[in-house]
Parts: sequence; structure tokens; C-alpha cells
Amino acid sequence: MSFKKTLGHFFPVIDSDMRKQMVTDSILRLPQQNTGVINLHRYSPNNVGDFYCAPHQYFEELKGKVLDISDFRSISIKKRKQWIEKVSANALIIGGGGLLNLRHFQKQMKLFETLKEMGKKTVLWGLGHNETDRAQFGNISHYNIDPAKFGLVGTRDYSMKTEWVPCVSCLHPIFDQAYETTHETGIIFSRKTLKNKKILKKLDHYPTTSNTTNLNKMISFIGSAETIVTDSYHAMYWAILMEKKVVVVPTTSKFYDFKYPAVITNYDDFETDMKRAQAYSGVLEECREINHRFAEKVFGYLGI
Repeated sequence: MSFKKTLGHFFPVIDSDMRKQMVTDSILRLPQQNTGVINLHRYSPNNVGDFYCAPHQYFEELKGKVLDISDFRSISIKKRKQWIEKVSANALIIGGGGLLNLRHFQKQMKLFETLKEMGKKTVLWGLGHNETDRAQFGNISHYNIDPAKFGLVGTRDYSMKTEWVPCVSCLHPIFDQAYETTHETGIIFSRKTLKNKKILKKLDHYPTTSNTTNLNKMISFIGSAETIVTDSYHAMYWAILMEKKVVVVPTTSKFYDFKYPAVITNYDDFETDMKRAQAYSGVLEECREINHRFAEKVFGYLGI
């Protein structure tokens, strides 16, 4: 047993898994209500994709009704208490983002799965698989939850046996703006790759940015390039919406299951692989229409 686990046996707040179990047990002991609605996702201002991938950003009915799914394991007793109270009192919209097939969110998702049996109204909206095992890339056939145990389900993974609902961030009005293409290739790094000095040095002659910037800068950057190279899911998605050619360096399974595929590459071979990339038209309109239709079903189901 690790020192952290040993210490966690005596002081549970130190151990993340024990904090999660304490929160789970607390919620399961409470009566479950659907008084209002709360939208759970990874509410992180430091990751532009995570921040804008949730329905509360785009519908007046959901404005301000947001809860960070990661506060489930917060060190802060106050945050955990608020999480317990809000989850127990409200119907749940879960997503978007890569919340499935990822250990980091597995306990939360299993808890939400259980709550439907206790009368909780639950919606999965635009979330998807995020498996880190490279042997599974392109081969995901099932989720680590049972979609049938949720009230209404729409996932962003096109090949899965659920209704296809792409990320709701397509509804952002920023995609209605026009941008002038000023260079052939732009590279958008994820937060993790941004720390890789070897890759940054190798590609320092290209225009680059990352998913740690703000939305306006990121979309303007995408708009300025003919082809986007990225290991960020939302950079891929938004570039496709903007009719750019896209090649991706996959870090998890999430890059393999969009309806309009990007070319799979790596940071050694992308210059050759870019020749195979294509732009798609009409994707923005399609994704918006699907999300508006799904919203009608969600609001009918929740009675809001």
C-alpha cells in the first residue's frame, strides 16, 4: 500500500478515492429530487474546449446552472458539500467533453447511472469516450457506463449505438464570423504537449497556439490557417466546422469517432500526411440542427 493510501486510511480527506467514496455514499443516502436542473462537466477556464463544451453556455433555460464534475473529489469540504446538495436536488445534464471510458470520471459516471434507479432525471449531452490505452484507439465498441440507465442520451461518437449529438459548442455565434486565411498551416497544442520542449523546438518555425488560450484567439488562429494540425479534440472539431483541412495527433480514443474524420498523424510525419487532408462543407449547419432538435427533447423530458 502506498504511503498516500496508508495516510488516507487514517485521514480520508488526503486520499482522492476515499473522498469520492464518501461523496457517493452521502448522495446515495439522500432522497433524490428533480427540483431544478444542473449541468455537470469539466468546468475549466484553463481549457477552452472543456469550458465551452456544455449546454449551459448556449441555452437561456440553463444559464448559470453549472457544476464542475471534478468537485466530486475536491479537497474543500465546502465544495464537496455543495456538490452533494446540488446533485441530490436537481435533474442532471451531464456533458459534454470526454467523460466516458476515462478513469478520472468513472466513479462520477457510475454514480449518475445509479441515480436514475432512484428517480433522478438524467441526460447525457454531447459527451464521448476518452480511452487512453492506445491499443483501443479506433476500436471502442462500448462505454464504461450503460446508456440504457440514463433518461436521455446523445453522445458525440458517431459509430456508437447511441443517438449522435456532436459537441454543443457548435452553437457559439463566433462561428458565424468570417476570417481571412493568411498562412497554409497552423498547429494547436494541448496543454500536455505544450510542456514538451522537444516538440516545441522542432516545430518553432510554424505558427502555433494551444487550447489554453481564450476562445477568440483560438478561433481566429484556426480561421487564419488553411490546414490545422492538432492534438486537441476541440481544435479538431472547430476547425472541421470552419471548413479547414485537419490532421490530428491522437492522444486518446476521442479523435477516432467524429462523423467527418480528420487524417491521423504524428508530429514526425504530419507534413506528408497533410496532403491527404480534406475540408468538409455544411458540418456547422448539421451539428447546430442536431443540437437544437436534441434540446427540444431534453427540455420536454425535464419539463423546463
